[in-house]
Amino acid sequence: MLTANYDQLGLRDGDTMLDLGCGFGRHAFEAARRGALVVALDAGRDEVDSVDKMFRAMLAEGELSVKSSRAAAVQGDALHLPFADAAFDRVICSEVLEHIADDVGAMRELTRVLRPGGTMAITVPRFGPELINWALSDEYHNVPGGHIRIYRRSVLQSRLTSVGLNVTGHHYAHGLHSPYWWLKCLVGTTNETNVIVKSYHRLLVWDIMKKPRLTRYAEKIFSPLMGKSIVLYVAKLGPA
Repeated sequence: MLTANYDQLGLRDGDTMLDLGCGFGRHAFEAARRGALVVALDAGRDEVDSVDKMFRAMLAEGELSVKSSRAAAVQGDALHLPFADAAFDRVICSEVLEHIADDVGAMRELTRVLRPGGTMAITVPRFGPELINWALSDEYHNVPGGHIRIYRRSVLQSRLTSVGLNVTGHHYAHGLHSPYWWLKCLVGTTNETNVIVKSYHRLLVWDIMKKPRLTRYAEKIFSPLMGKSIVLYVAKLGPA
């Protein structure tokens, strides 16, 4: 389930790409399949080990090209990235900034490692659906490592602009996921027995695995209205 659009990001075969806060690798794997030289970075050791193992499996199965076979997973801190200036052509930072106290500091680091003229996709929870989650449940966000802020698009854009990035576009994603999280927040985010929530989760898994025409059409309708995530595309100022 991808949040960023690779065509809008401008990802090309042979590009170097950083996936910051990679989690268990959904964006990193797709970028590698498209021929990018990917570095997947996360603060969690379990996530990094899992992504590294999958990269190795993809290589062994011939799923990665020779160019993308240098894909790597590393553990690191978003405020102190272990990379040289202008090291990457593209960056994806998906559902990360809402967890970081010094979000502008993280934005500065991302800008530093992005080459002039390079592009970045930033995704965060969308203001309206996220506000509902917070109103329905404290345990949704008030947990160690949880969400510490809700972004309005104008605020996120102004902070990205302040570190030398130019916003080039945006869209919303995961329209079918907002109601699922509203239900989770109503019954308790750790409640694994609620029949309605379990049924909805099965629907989402079916949608991800099968990509049926009906739910793809519903996603296109609902994402602009109540998509759980907002995706901003930015470019680093300066000559390429």
